[in-house]
Amino acid sequence: MKTKIFRVQGKFIMGDTFKPFTRELKAIGEDDIKEKIYSEFGSKHHIVRNQIHIEKIREISAEDVVDPLIKNLISE
Repeated sequence: MKTKIFRVQGKFIMGDTFKPFTRELKAIGEDDIKEKIYSEFGSKHHIVRNQIHIEKIREISAEDVVDPLIKNLISE
């Protein structure tokens, strides 16, 4: 299956406040993206899934990518 590039926007609880985030990731579909976000934020910030609010997931083209790591992956 072919992977796609997605831009994810949302917010997560850090302390007493919500912190916004925007991430670009490669995955097969939106369900995979959600799992990656939950896993990454849970591991890095020690928070559970209900403390992460994904507001928007949208597929983007290779030209719209801003993240240098993703740019490098798609150029190979």
